[in-house]
Parts: sequence; C-alpha cells; structure tokens
Amino acid sequence: MLSVRDRELVDAACEAIRRRYRNDWQEVGAALRSRSGQIVTGVNLDAYVGRMGVCAEGVAIGKLVTDLGEIGIDTIVAVRHPRPHEPDQSIRIVSPCGICRELISDYDPEARVIIMGEDGPMVVPVRDLLPNKYSRGTGL
Repeated sequence: MLSVRDRELVDAACEAIRRRYRNDWQEVGAALRSRSGQIVTGVNLDAYVGRMGVCAEGVAIGKLVTDLGEIGIDTIVAVRHPRPHEPDQSIRIVSPCGICRELISDYDPEARVIIMGEDGPMVVPVRDLLPNKYSRGTGL
C-alpha cells in the first residue's frame, strides 16, 4: 500500500503526462521527490531517431540536477498514458527501463522506486531492481 506522500507522487506523474501527452511522442510521465522534499516532474522526449529519445525519468532527474543540484532522490515513479486506440484509457504505473534504473542508482543508490507488484503498487529500493550494478571500480 502506498503512503499519502507516495500517492501524491503518482498523481504528479499522472498530471504531467495528462498535460503533455502527444500520441507517438510523449506517453510516459515521471515524478520524483528530492531528499529535501521538492517534487520534480518530466515527460519522455521521443525522436524520429529512436536511440535519441530520452525517458521521462531521465528528464525529471535532469531537471532536479539543473534546478536544485544533486540533492538526492527520495522516491521516483513513472506512469504511461494509453494510446487513443487502447480500450483501457487508465494511466498506469510502469517500471523504469534498465537504463533508467542505472541512472536513478547513479544519482542516488538509496532511492526508492514505485512499481506495480502482483498485488498493486509497491515501493522498492532501486538496488532491488538492479542486481550486480555496473561500477567504475577497479574490478578483479
């Protein structure tokens, strides 16, 4: 079960994508709460050249770092807006992709991530979503 603060974050992500949804361009919204309590949102930036697209989580983290500095991520969530032809028009929580998991962990290895579990939304530490994380360490 999500806390009131976590639900507020989901609502902020939903509002971000409702405001900026554009079929085939912006369909994912994200919201994060910084360690100091500010909520920052972002939407994905699609591109004609697919590998140039930027995920909503990356946009939100970029805004956090640009506007507030590297103050840390308490919790982050992403949601997906359905396309017009989909029968269910509910905006739903989605898990971050692998690249976003790395990015979230790089900027705050103690960050919490809201995802959908078998019994509904749940909060997990980003490290649980990213076993054996890459490190620039010396290795073996």
